Amino acid sequence: MPHYLVIAYDGTDADAQNRRMAARPAHFEGIKPMLESGEVVSGGALLDDAGKMIGSAMMVNFKDRADLDAWLKRDPYVTGNVWQRIEVKPMQIAGAPNR
Repeated sequence: MPHYLVIAYDGTDADAQNRRMAARPAHFEGIKPMLESGEVVSGGALLDDAGKMIGSAMMVNFKDRADLDAWLKRDPYVTGNVWQRIEVKPMQIAGAPNR
């Protein structure tokens, strides 16, 4: 299965942090089984220089891009309008099989 790097940036409006915090429990609940299955390899919050969360970066492992896109459409950070700009790049993780 191909690996992807997902870089997602939060909105910059005054309510962006409130939306993130409201969606955060559901986002974590949704990725818990993905961590267990190996679909999510690693991830975390992007921070600005002051330590404020401004987005997310994740290494994920999906059967194909269509499965990744299906996950994005249902993730609470997308449905909750937290992530405003998302970049997806195929990647090869060092030491991982190239499938």
